[in-house]
Amino acid sequence: MFSFFLPKAVKQGRQFAQDARKMAAYKRDLWDEATRTKFAEGIEHLEQANDTRESAKIEQAAKRLDQLCQQYLPKIEDAGWRENVEVFLVAIVVALAVRTYFLQPFTIPTGSMYPTLNGILGYPTQEPPPNPLTQLAHTAIYGRTWLNTIARDDETVVEVAEISRYYIFTYTQVRTLKIATDADGAQHLTNEGNTYLIHGPMRTVAESFKVDRGAIYKRGEPIARGYIDTGDHVFVDKFTYHFRKPRRSNVFVFNTQHLPTGENRVHENGPSQFYIKRLAGEPGDELRIDPPNLFINGEIAKDFPFQRVMAAANGYGGYVLGFPGFVMQIMRTPDQAYTVPDKHYFAMGDNSAHSSDSRDWGPVPQENIMGRGVFVYWPFIPHWGLIR
Repeated sequence: MFSFFLPKAVKQGRQFAQDARKMAAYKRDLWDEATRTKFAEGIEHLEQANDTRESAKIEQAAKRLDQLCQQYLPKIEDAGWRENVEVFLVAIVVALAVRTYFLQPFTIPTGSMYPTLNGILGYPTQEPPPNPLTQLAHTAIYGRTWLNTIARDDETVVEVAEISRYYIFTYTQVRTLKIATDADGAQHLTNEGNTYLIHGPMRTVAESFKVDRGAIYKRGEPIARGYIDTGDHVFVDKFTYHFRKPRRSNVFVFNTQHLPTGENRVHENGPSQFYIKRLAGEPGDELRIDPPNLFINGEIAKDFPFQRVMAAANGYGGYVLGFPGFVMQIMRTPDQAYTVPDKHYFAMGDNSAHSSDSRDWGPVPQENIMGRGVFVYWPFIPHWGLIR
C-alpha cells in the first residue's frame, strides 16, 4: 500500500516482474509451450524473492530472469533510432489531429483587417538596414525582414515573378537588362542583365517598393530598401462551431469555394483560398452602410468591434459603401439595404476602404466556414494575444 517505504531492491524487483509479465503476454502467441513455461517460472521466482524482501535473493532472481529475457527477447538493432522515429510519428499524428479538429495556424496575407490584424506590409526606408544582431531581434519580435537590394548597373526591370524556396520561403525574382549609353548620349537595352531575389511576396514588393516591369534604376540606386513585416499568425478554433453557430462580430475564417472572388475570376477552377474577415451579418440580418456607420436591423451596430471601426480613430477608417468595381450590387448607396440569406453569413473587413468582402462577392455559405480566429501567436508585437 505504502510502496514508498519499501526497500529499493523490492521496488525494482516488482517493476521488473511487472514489465516481464507484460512482455510475456505480448509474445505469448510467438513462443512455444516450453518457452512460455520457463519464462513464467522465472517471473514467479522473482515475485517470491520480492516477498522475502531480501536484496540478495531478489538480485539473484532478477539476474536469472534477465538471462531469460536476453535469450528469448533478443536486442533489436537500432532500437534507439526506432524508438525516436516512433515518438516522432506519434507527435506528427497528434499535431495533424489537433490541426484537423481543434486548432489550425493561419497567416494574415493582406491588410483587409488592419489595424485589428496586420497583413504582410512593406515599409520603404532611406537608411540601410541595421546591424545583423538588431535584424535578428526584429525578426523574432516583429516578424520583420530587412531588404537592401541595390542595382548593380544602369538597368530596367523586364520580369518580376514570385518563387518559393524549400516550400517555406517566398521570394520575388527580379530580372533586368542593362542600359547602355552610346557616345552621342543615346541609350538602349543590351542583352545582358542581372537577377535579384527579394525576400518577400511579389504583391508586397510591387505595391510597397514599386518594383515592377519597366522600372528604371541607376547603378548603386536601391531597388528595394526597407523592411517587410510578416502577417499576423493566428490560431483558428475549428471546434466551437461544431456546437454553436457563428455569431455576429466574430473574426472567422472561410474558404472561397463557389464565391466570385478575384482569384476565382482569374482561375475559375483554381484552388480555393482562405479568407479571414469580421462576421457582420447572420442569416436574416438586414445590413446598411451610411459612412462611417454600419446599421444592423435598422440600428447602428452595437458590438465593440463595430463601434471601434465606426469611431474612425487609431487607424480605423469607418465603414464605406461598395465600390463600382465590385461584382455584386450590394450596399452601393446609403439607403440600399441588404438582407443576408438563410444559411449564409456576411463578411466584412475592418479596413473597409481596402477590403474585398461580401460587398464584392456576396455572403459566405455556412458550409464554407472553417472556424473562428482566436489568438495571435506571432509576432509578439503589436497584436499578440486574444483577437477582439
